[in-house]
Amino acid sequence: MEELQKTKGEIRQDISGIFSSLPNAEHQRKTKAIEDRLFEFANFLESSIVLLYVNGPYEAPTNAIIKRTHGIGKITVLPAFKPEKHEMSLMKIDDFPACMVPGPRNVFEPDPAQCKMVPIESIDIAIIPGVAFDEKGGRIGTGEGYYDRLMPKLSVTTRKVALALEDQIVPQVPIESHDKYVDIIITDRRIIYKI
Repeated sequence: MEELQKTKGEIRQDISGIFSSLPNAEHQRKTKAIEDRLFEFANFLESSIVLLYVNGPYEAPTNAIIKRTHGIGKITVLPAFKPEKHEMSLMKIDDFPACMVPGPRNVFEPDPAQCKMVPIESIDIAIIPGVAFDEKGGRIGTGEGYYDRLMPKLSVTTRKVALALEDQIVPQVPIESHDKYVDIIITDRRIIYKI
């Protein structure tokens, strides 16, 4: 277990180095390619209620995706984190970014005073963040386990989709018993369906 944590830490460090060395113009081009591929993806187009995320420093950027998703009339849902319980509330956002406030994880999240909770079973497609992924759908997150706890609660019909730069795809993610897989990964170059 300790060895797996060390390996995950090394992968996180490698990805942070890739993000840091990526020229801004190339990062924007790759991010736009991911966004365009998502907005052509049938499961996304057919969905009504979309769970998205506000990205951390080494996750695929989502601000433009959140705005565009809301702009095409989909119900857009973002998580609000409860670190004391290691849980999150799913909140419908109506006015992004005006309805956002700084959260406990140093990432903006929905303001509970302005946003309504959404039942988890109503999510049609869940866009799951991650720092690194493999082609089998294995993922490495930030290490806090929020999404590993969330994913089993999603309906069996809810597609779990990750967004990633191709640079975030690694040969194999070290998996622990509590780690959960995504179904599909959309990168700047391709769509990967879990093997």
